[in-house]
Amino acid sequence: MPAPPRNGERRTKKGFNPKARTDRAQQAGQDQDDSDDEVMMAAAQKANFEAAEGKAKAAVHKATGNTFFASSNWAGAVQSFSEAIQCDPTDHVFFSNRSASYLNLGKTNEAVADAKECVKLSPAWAKGYSRLGAALWKEGKLADAKQAYSEGLKLEPTNAVIKQGLREVIEAMVSGGDKSSEPATAAPESKDVVPPSADVETTPAPVEDGPPVLGIDLGTTYSCVAVFMDGEVQVLADDEGRRTVPSYVAFNSGTGERLIGERAKAQASKNIDNTFFDVKRILGQKMSDEAVQKEAKRLPFKIIAGDNGQPLIQAEVNGKPRKLAPEEISAAVLGEMKRIAEARLGRTDLTKAVITVPAYFNDAQRKATQAAGAIAGLEVLRVINEPTAAALAYGLDEKGQAAQKGKGSNILIFDLGGGTFDVTVLRIEEGIFEVKATGGDTRLGGEDFDATVATHIIAELKKVHKLDVSGDAQKKSRVKAAVEKAKRALSSNEVTKVEIALDGEEYAIDLTRAKFEALNAEFFDRTLATVKKVLNDSKLKPTEIDEVVLVGGSTRIPKIQSMLREYMQVETLCKSVNPDEAVAYGAAVQGAILSGCRHPACSALLLVDVTPLSLGIETQGSNMSIIIPRNSQIPCTRSSIFTTTEDYQTGLEVKVFEGERPCTNSNHLLGDFHVSGIERAKREVPQIQVMFALDANGVLNVTASDLTTKVTASCQIGGACKGLSKEEIEKMLSEAAQYAAEDELFRRKLELKNQLEHIAYASSEADRDEILVWLEGRGMADMTVEQLEAKLKVLGYEPRTV
Repeated sequence: MPAPPRNGERRTKKGFNPKARTDRAQQAGQDQDDSDDEVMMAAAQKANFEAAEGKAKAAVHKATGNTFFASSNWAGAVQSFSEAIQCDPTDHVFFSNRSASYLNLGKTNEAVADAKECVKLSPAWAKGYSRLGAALWKEGKLADAKQAYSEGLKLEPTNAVIKQGLREVIEAMVSGGDKSSEPATAAPESKDVVPPSADVETTPAPVEDGPPVLGIDLGTTYSCVAVFMDGEVQVLADDEGRRTVPSYVAFNSGTGERLIGERAKAQASKNIDNTFFDVKRILGQKMSDEAVQKEAKRLPFKIIAGDNGQPLIQAEVNGKPRKLAPEEISAAVLGEMKRIAEARLGRTDLTKAVITVPAYFNDAQRKATQAAGAIAGLEVLRVINEPTAAALAYGLDEKGQAAQKGKGSNILIFDLGGGTFDVTVLRIEEGIFEVKATGGDTRLGGEDFDATVATHIIAELKKVHKLDVSGDAQKKSRVKAAVEKAKRALSSNEVTKVEIALDGEEYAIDLTRAKFEALNAEFFDRTLATVKKVLNDSKLKPTEIDEVVLVGGSTRIPKIQSMLREYMQVETLCKSVNPDEAVAYGAAVQGAILSGCRHPACSALLLVDVTPLSLGIETQGSNMSIIIPRNSQIPCTRSSIFTTTEDYQTGLEVKVFEGERPCTNSNHLLGDFHVSGIERAKREVPQIQVMFALDANGVLNVTASDLTTKVTASCQIGGACKGLSKEEIEKMLSEAAQYAAEDELFRRKLELKNQLEHIAYASSEADRDEILVWLEGRGMADMTVEQLEAKLKVLGYEPRTV
């Protein structure tokens, strides 16, 4: 186990003597020459570390610059490449990229200077001469541009870009004369002389053609899907015209049919043990977690522990017991979103998606979401935070576009949904969405409000009507559904009635808005506490927020709105984006950006997100030594120096955690690896540099290097959480495909059965009775498509197809 860095190193920790190394030398009787050698060695080690750190930081700035360049934000690209050069002024590519950015800004002098520096640093790099040729041409020095292209062609005779540049500059010289003595802008030419576009050192632009990427808001209680097509975002409705679909999955024990969405929710009270919802609250977690234990007690269906300690849902499928992972339930909902999109758009090739998660989801929960997408047959391009997606929706809204003009705006996204709560503060300016801070609660939402009110109503039923339903899961489910309906009514009324049908009797209990607010006061206060914390993290005051944007169905609650207005000191809250659809809308925009869409509505947008939880390693005493603090912008690279805890230690274990607790036992283990071959020396002498590099997809690369022996070990934490294995995902994917086939078979049988019933009721009484008796004698599970089609043909009808 590594020890924290010694005082005086790059990361200072209290409790270490800054003169420890000198004291040990004096105690050993070493002479001054040995001390000088040690100091020189330490200085060299420090220099090596600083150089390595500089290169790592420069790479992050370069990646940001490439993103700016791809979105035609030339000023942002210049700034990022300049920061890269400050970190590492020896890399010729940074000067090349900045030269191209300056060229697009029309700053030819700077472009030429950077291109010359690029050639100076790497005279054998052909592209540097190509860059210089383009800059000189733009400056009007055609002869010099020709010379630069010629030098590049000597290095790479087959380089098509350099060949084209040389050919076109010669054509320009022939048609317009040699204007090398003056800039092209001053030349009275009949046509502009424009150099070929300079390509920045980055990955090739994605192909623009192809099917749209699905933007999916996988909600705790409701889900939504959208796509960016024909220059706009389309939120897609299901077969009944609903644009949000309940995140419910059920299995009909009688027919074996799998139900998803509204159909599953509608029969929940009658099929309480086999209808599954709110699984997002146990996704990517352990059965032993206190929060999962609470959910297991609250939810009406059975949740048990799997072999690896993960929660599993006990279901009955086709009359047989079946254990389902939460990922499988979520995959069914995602599969339904995919089906809705394909049906609405008339396509069968929608296989890529951006899926949203609460900002405060940890690594395991995010990876579980990705696994659910894979099981649903989707390639998950990115998992993004829900409030960040909502911010993209706001940014494309007319009000949001107006807010970006001039000085830009500070925006607070207040996202209160059915099961989770997030707050994010962003800076939006000129198409750049820069997240400043984020926070939230993955167990706070409308479901909790409903639960407190349902408990109150159950108590009232017992007190007033002498009816005890507390031990009846089916009746409690009906109370919950009635409470949810009453809650919605209270958003526009001061008083309503909770109406419930139980045992053939109708019960109506008055519920006032004041009572609803009193029952949920603790939850409401928690939302405001999170707002205060996120504002503090962003170093902004309430009066410095230009707009408060409401997202999520629970933001319709009047008390929530009044509390926000009062604390934020604003008269109105932004309601210009649809709170139920904004997250899916933003996810679709991000999907379009990732797919390479060059439409003006999204091509100029740049999203700079943050990591919601701190990342670090375990040091002596199970201490959490943070390397990347929470709310650090991603992509990012951070490093720290650690040392050994024992004399002559030659190896150490590096354990990587995420979380905010000072003790690693309370945080989430992401992964671990071993470093061997470190310097054999007294404790606290070796220097081990641990570097974290977190990319835009949340993939964390951890490297540990001994600065003396140069040995290095590393691991990539992209799926390091102890979630589903590749084999488990493939098995579930196969089962999901089987369910899809079974669902399609059931729909076909139902379609044929409906056709037979329609024929029966249009026939004579004798024929009607014969057909209906035939149907009643065969259950849906036992009937085959072939039998139904044969029956139709016997009656003289062709089976109808849709």
